[in-house]
Amino acid sequence: MHCDQEQVQVSLLFSIVTGLDIWSSLFSTGAICTFYTTVGGMKAVIWTDVFQVLVMLSGFFAVAIRCTILVGGVSEVLDIAGNNSRINFGDFDPDPRRRYTFWTFLFGSTFLWLSMYGVNQAQVQRYVACKTEHEAKLAILVNQVALYFIVSSAVICGILMFTYFLNCDPLLAGYVSAPDQYMPYMVLEIFDHYPGLPGLFLACAYSGTLSTASTSINAMAAVTVEDLIKPRFPQISMKKLTFISKGLSLVYGCSCIIVAALSSLLGGGVLQGSFTVMGVISGPLLGAFILGMFTVSCNTAGVFSGLLVGLTLSLWVAVGGTLYPPTAEMMGELPMYAEKCPLYNSSHGIIYGPAPPQNISTPLDRSAITEEFYSLSYLYYGALGTLSTILIGVLISYLTGPTKREDIAPGLLWWDLTKLPCGSSEDKKKALKINDEVSLSMKDSSLPYSPKIPNSLLNSETKSFLLTQKYAQPLENEPCQLEKSTSFSSTIHHLDKDSCI
Repeated sequence: MHCDQEQVQVSLLFSIVTGLDIWSSLFSTGAICTFYTTVGGMKAVIWTDVFQVLVMLSGFFAVAIRCTILVGGVSEVLDIAGNNSRINFGDFDPDPRRRYTFWTFLFGSTFLWLSMYGVNQAQVQRYVACKTEHEAKLAILVNQVALYFIVSSAVICGILMFTYFLNCDPLLAGYVSAPDQYMPYMVLEIFDHYPGLPGLFLACAYSGTLSTASTSINAMAAVTVEDLIKPRFPQISMKKLTFISKGLSLVYGCSCIIVAALSSLLGGGVLQGSFTVMGVISGPLLGAFILGMFTVSCNTAGVFSGLLVGLTLSLWVAVGGTLYPPTAEMMGELPMYAEKCPLYNSSHGIIYGPAPPQNISTPLDRSAITEEFYSLSYLYYGALGTLSTILIGVLISYLTGPTKREDIAPGLLWWDLTKLPCGSSEDKKKALKINDEVSLSMKDSSLPYSPKIPNSLLNSETKSFLLTQKYAQPLENEPCQLEKSTSFSSTIHHLDKDSCI
């Protein structure tokens, strides 16, 4: 749904700039993205993302420079934006119905982006594609730098757009029919006498959409192959898996086009729609991961119950907020103006005046739940799903019988991972003893390898040990070379990327 919202937005932009029908724009965009994702796979997705980021930044810079010149310089832009409260870092209103305050960004956005970078398959598959953990961490840091520039550029262009349309808002004047059309309308107006630059902005928007859609398609195909096909058909060859993965990419790409076509009929802003979908789906999923990593007592019944309640609650609020949108006063929207719009040309020049009134619907009577509960800021949907999942998960786990610490294998809780690099002397002796027993069982290379479970292992460690030994056995015609080490992970010699997954 997230990538479908992106496709709808860029198709709308493409239709405005080129004059093509929105359906033609929608299907051509989806077909291009599906084609190169299916043919190129993960490598094509990563390399196209690199070039698309450069194109996106180029488009933002072109719009920002041109608009700043037309408004009258940087100082004029800052004065207009500051006097109209468009630059405000001191809004500490705790009302959760307000769309953008200090608290919505601190709490709501934290849960939203944590779910995006922590448990979202589209991001996690990129971490797994890195050769080492160090490279994965470096990739995240580089991503944050690029994301900072992109988000900052978008914010700057938004401020410039307000200053440019200060006295004649296109939506109030009837020049555009939705807030998502502000930017393409301004680009066509400020670059009217500069051929090629509107195309650069179109390429900028296209790059962002293709990047999101291709990553989502590839992620869905990868999850299907790894979690559904490989466990059920372990003997299938890599060649067949490759063909299956490409076929799944094609199927998911076509599905995205269909859902995007249906989403275009719903209306609404693409930013709010995308963040709403991410919050509703990824929020409860983040809560499930937190339960598994930070709580000892959680069990299967508790996690699934928490997921169900978290997803139901966040989806209920999101659907209610869509069907019964809050008023502008509740959301804290700032006013827009249309007092000096160009009305018509005369012999004395362009005549300016107030824009003609638009059709304004009469607000319906709103119930208490509509007035309060459904008016929650969409940035809180993820936090609502995460917290409700954790709360219900812990409660149900204690009611159905909490999991005991000795039943959890080492390394599954976060404090176990923090102790791994500097274990105690007892842990080192235990790991050394396990390593010695493994070495003795593997010395006779004439016999088929069959791992012997060391007596020093706890019951909860047995499965982890057997899984480790499965990938620690030597390759054919390769001598066993095991060295004593203070780390149990030293027994793994041929652990490839698929085994890690």
